[in-house]
Amino acid sequence: MTWGLLLSVALLALLVFFWHSSLAARELANRVAQDACSAASVQMLDGTVAIHRLRLVRSREQPLAWHRTYVFDYTADGYARQRGFVVLTGESVDSVGLGPRAA
Repeated sequence: MTWGLLLSVALLALLVFFWHSSLAARELANRVAQDACSAASVQMLDGTVAIHRLRLVRSREQPLAWHRTYVFDYTADGYARQRGFVVLTGESVDSVGLGPRAA
């Protein structure tokens, strides 16, 4: 095998691993966002989260981990759209929050 082929296979394996971990993180963020909306008695709009920020950070469990921030929209009254967020580091939830609600 040539070095180019070996490097291409290694790069492809890294991309597949990143894609798989991104799907798992998004599913976790969706569950956390839906649970937060249910607990606050609000309705999650669009049914999914969207990636807002992605970066590499050092964590306690791993030397390097992906720090992902997801955002989602929700409504308390069926009219006003508000923004919520879920922050993950690796496979753990750092924080989840709902924006200020209209009175």
